[in-house]
Amino acid sequence: MGHGGNIIDELTTDHREVEDLFRRIEAVPSGHKDRKNLLDQVTIELVRHSVAEEQYLYPAVREHVADGGALADKEIKDHAEVEKILKKLEGCSADDPQLDQLFMTLKDAVTRHVQDEEATLFPRLRAACSADALDTLGDRIRTAKKLAPTRPHPSAPTTPPANKLLAPGLGLVDRARDFITSRGKSL
Repeated sequence: MGHGGNIIDELTTDHREVEDLFRRIEAVPSGHKDRKNLLDQVTIELVRHSVAEEQYLYPAVREHVADGGALADKEIKDHAEVEKILKKLEGCSADDPQLDQLFMTLKDAVTRHVQDEEATLFPRLRAACSADALDTLGDRIRTAKKLAPTRPHPSAPTTPPANKLLAPGLGLVDRARDFITSRGKSL
């Protein structure tokens, strides 16, 4: 799928890509190594997406949207729930009996989060920000995703400035580990 455009278009594209990965995971039989490889890929995408949202989307929501602080806090809480599930999935092998249940829990949590963002948060942000501001945020989100971690780090900071300072270093370490292990290679 194509990336680009404003922050809402960029993040919506990410959402569709994750939904596609969920469909691909469901099409692979339980216990098959490709299922675990696809779960690694969805983990990479979700972590990068979440880190970028925490760096740029939620601060913009706090600044521009009425009651934005409460909205952002709720979304960050959702991210923490997803990250804990991702951490558990990271420790599972392809034939681990917990893998399928964790996947379903992850899918449900992510689906609720995506629906909430797209139905509530995105329209409110679009109404509160200029097109130029949304475009600038889109550029920042894309840059942040390139530098973001690819593995769950549940204890990492989720708000600026600490998350903006630590994420690139964690991302560098994660990408080195991924390179060495061939984790996240497309199927």
